[in-house]
Amino acid sequence: MRVLHIYGGFLFGGIENMLVTMARSESLAPGLRQEFALCHRGRLWRELSVAGVPLHDLGNVRVSRPWSMLRAGLRLGRLLRRHRFDCVVIHSAWSHAIFSPRVRRARLPLIFWLHDRASGRHWTERWAARTPPDLAICNSRFTLTTLPAIFPHTPAEVLYCPVTDTIPHLAPRERAAVRVQFQVQPDELVIVIACRLEAWKGHQLLLAALHNLSAEAQAAPWKLWIIGGVQRPSEQIYADELRRQAESQLPGRVQFLGQRDDVPRLYAAADLHCQPNLQPEPFGIAWVEALYAGLPVITTALGGALEIITAGCGVLVPAGDAGALTAALARLMRDPVQRRNLSAHGPARAAELSSPALLMPRFLQILETALRWSSAGELSSPVPQ
Repeated sequence: MRVLHIYGGFLFGGIENMLVTMARSESLAPGLRQEFALCHRGRLWRELSVAGVPLHDLGNVRVSRPWSMLRAGLRLGRLLRRHRFDCVVIHSAWSHAIFSPRVRRARLPLIFWLHDRASGRHWTERWAARTPPDLAICNSRFTLTTLPAIFPHTPAEVLYCPVTDTIPHLAPRERAAVRVQFQVQPDELVIVIACRLEAWKGHQLLLAALHNLSAEAQAAPWKLWIIGGVQRPSEQIYADELRRQAESQLPGRVQFLGQRDDVPRLYAAADLHCQPNLQPEPFGIAWVEALYAGLPVITTALGGALEIITAGCGVLVPAGDAGALTAALARLMRDPVQRRNLSAHGPARAAELSSPALLMPRFLQILETALRWSSAGELSSPVPQ
């Protein structure tokens, strides 16, 4: 099975992380051969290159420059004519809008991977809707419920994001050394949030909840690590706002670690993960990684979190409720026994959801089913309920 993944690749976040994991885990699905066509030679291109998968450069595409889309479409057309791909998987509405017509002209099975909740209102989604795919893959049951906003008659499968357990098992001395690197005292509890610097991820709510801790909990030693680098001008503005809020409300408590290549190591040195989203997360790779690390997770009861976090591995609080978030943080910060109990169940929960050993063969199975449906002319059935 030779499959071509198409994606923009301009930034680096959850989708990019998943694509790299799939590239590295290809051997777990015997018979699967993956290639990737991107529009940008950035971090995703570099990491896929290290993974050793074939890469194809479609050129730097900008919708504001129609000639760049035309040029990229011609490159894709030549690529599809030269190589014998069995099917094409397009990631994101933007990529689907631009490249799906070329795949249709090549008469190849077209699969759309929905990574975000769909509304049908954004211009990229309205554009993408002009070319319905043969099959959709949704990264959670939550995103599956939104698929009809773009493709109301497209059959679909749910496939959680493959996430590799890359958490190092640090000896006590090694763990202490990581914490000393960031001026964390031996008795300090480390809370970590690692995600894109976007307001809906809940950084500001987390800072406010920590600021509102009771006097007893506030006096307890703790630090907050905010992990994530600036990738766009809007993120720089947001990062500056977070720094001002931290300096005024929590002086000396918050450390901005920026973009890191050693997030698993930092997770292994932390004590608690908290990302209180203000909007639904389509899936939530950061939570799965935190669970692999044995970190109790506190987040809001929205979207993908409802499919990932159980009472055995974390705590869900109402969205936007700073008081409930403060109470959950205070409770876990004061109770090491509860933290250990939640920690013990995290790795198994993460593997149950996202082990590449389970999901890569499932991905291949979905592709093979799509090909059989395509051959039988059965890819016009409604979305399964």
